[in-house]
Amino acid sequence: MSAPPAKRVRDPRLDLFRGLTMFIIFVAHVPENGWNDWIPARFGFSSGSELFVFCSGAASAIAFGSIFVRRGWWLGTARILHRMWQVYWAHIGLLFVLAALAAGADRLWPGQDWFEDQFGYFIEAPARAMLGVITLTWQPDYLDILPMYIVVLALIPVMMGLRRLHPLAPFGLSAGLYLAVKLQGINLPGDPEAETGWFFNPFAWQLVFFSGFALMSGWVRTPPLGDRRLMTAGILFLIACVPLSFWGFTDNVAALHDLRERLLGADEKQNLALLRWVHFIVLLYVVLSAIEPYRDRLATGIGAVLVAVGQQSLATFLASLVFARIAWVLLDMIGHGALATALVNLAAFAGIVAVARLVAWVKSAPWAAPARGPAAMPAGSTQLPAAPAEPAPTRNNAPTSRVRAV
Repeated sequence: MSAPPAKRVRDPRLDLFRGLTMFIIFVAHVPENGWNDWIPARFGFSSGSELFVFCSGAASAIAFGSIFVRRGWWLGTARILHRMWQVYWAHIGLLFVLAALAAGADRLWPGQDWFEDQFGYFIEAPARAMLGVITLTWQPDYLDILPMYIVVLALIPVMMGLRRLHPLAPFGLSAGLYLAVKLQGINLPGDPEAETGWFFNPFAWQLVFFSGFALMSGWVRTPPLGDRRLMTAGILFLIACVPLSFWGFTDNVAALHDLRERLLGADEKQNLALLRWVHFIVLLYVVLSAIEPYRDRLATGIGAVLVAVGQQSLATFLASLVFARIAWVLLDMIGHGALATALVNLAAFAGIVAVARLVAWVKSAPWAAPARGPAAMPAGSTQLPAAPAEPAPTRNNAPTSRVRAV
């Protein structure tokens, strides 16, 4: 029998950044959240969205890419379809949970119209809204990331098939899709009220996803971390982006605001302005270089908390959006003062960490562990007689069944 393949060591940097993204996503999804003025997106062109999508691509390379290599294209595609199925129903469930929370809040505090603000299409055209939810052709505000993730997952089998034809073929398709967005404006139908297409255009954002996928798959040769010339150029570029991004500059200097608009365009987030991708790649290199000396200690202290959250990314992502809805209601009711904002944000952070711990505990299947002592029988129960012991196998009495590998 051949030895089983060695288990790939989990890179703590990936889980660390995924965990950090969950907290950024929560802050960014609470309207009028004062902490939103200080997230990384306020100091550069890229945001937590790029980090989330990039990390998703890198994680997909680890979880799914190896299946294509080891088990073939068909089984790899089947695994992708299974994941798409999971994410699809997670999105549907999340949407109806948030709709129910908004409806419940409106009932408890009449006159606030939280439901109508985000789900008004259900009131205007319930049949079309329901069809739009199921077909992903209507995505209410703040519920547009998972549909994009489903589409880019569907592109993985295509990329893996092209990789067999030529090593550069996947890069050609990725660049071609991005150019088609910029030149032809391709998108998927979404938001039937505004007819604007998907907010996160998957044909543009696949560029970020497959950047992470290609990097983790070893398809690209990366420069050595900490190179002085690259670090100097990268830091200077990041500093130059701050006056064009930080609200303290753009809100008070009209020339800076106008220059940003010309450089990025009005659809910078929907169709992923190229400068956003460049800024993210440069920032990624600088940050990875800066933390490389501490790589072995990333999963300690506060880093251990971020890693734990990142390891349960789907569950914590869903939780962050649910907590964001609750925080939205609470802040509208108690006010948006500094103390109230801090308490609500910190309480939600604690909730996200608790969800990560709970999901990790459930995944460990503690009920399957051997009992520490003899199990107590319920009162009045009758213990079944023990089965007779089987004779020990000998040379002429060998077992005929094989042990199934799990």
